[in-house]
Amino acid sequence: MLKVIVADDHHLVREGIRALLEKNGNVQVLGEASNGIEAVKMVETLSPDLIVMDISMPKLDGIQATEQISKLNVPTRVIILSMHSKASIVQEVLRKGAKGYLLKSAISEELSLAIQAASHDNIYLSPSVSLSLLDNLWALQAETGQTHHDDLLTARERQVLQLIAEGYTNNEIAAMLTVSVKTVEKHRTNLMSKLNVHDVPSLIRTAIKYNLIFID
Repeated sequence: MLKVIVADDHHLVREGIRALLEKNGNVQVLGEASNGIEAVKMVETLSPDLIVMDISMPKLDGIQATEQISKLNVPTRVIILSMHSKASIVQEVLRKGAKGYLLKSAISEELSLAIQAASHDNIYLSPSVSLSLLDNLWALQAETGQTHHDDLLTARERQVLQLIAEGYTNNEIAAMLTVSVKTVEKHRTNLMSKLNVHDVPSLIRTAIKYNLIFID
């Protein structure tokens, strides 16, 4: 059973999120916070598995709250649910430690996907947020001629991505990289989560679009 806190300064929004969460039989909502300070205090006291939190909150915004929560000695992972889609905001909150970023216009199924990803210590982004963030990252890389430190993929993930695109199986990739098949599967899952796709063809199309891989 995943224990969750909901933080938003609008009561009706909190109730709506709570209702969506409680449709999942594996989620227990421990409580609700109406501002960032309450959110941090509740996390410190209750140590939930997850907190679903807005950015625009009084007293302490969601970005600052995320940073404070990340510094607490608790297992809580942060999922941001916001109306803001600006890439710079998404980048900042991810740097502070958030494991997910959803737009409030997102369909309800996305919340379940984000919770599932965060509970496995992966990152989930709404599709439009993911594309906006990638556009920003690759544009910056093109301007500077260097890989930005906030690049979403690790060097090993890009290597695995290239091999997937070249048609190698998990077993073949594991043998080439001298790692376990389970490790390769973990990289594949992370790639799909970070690029916000759910199948290999979409993964490859997105990778080609943003020059993450190069196929002859």
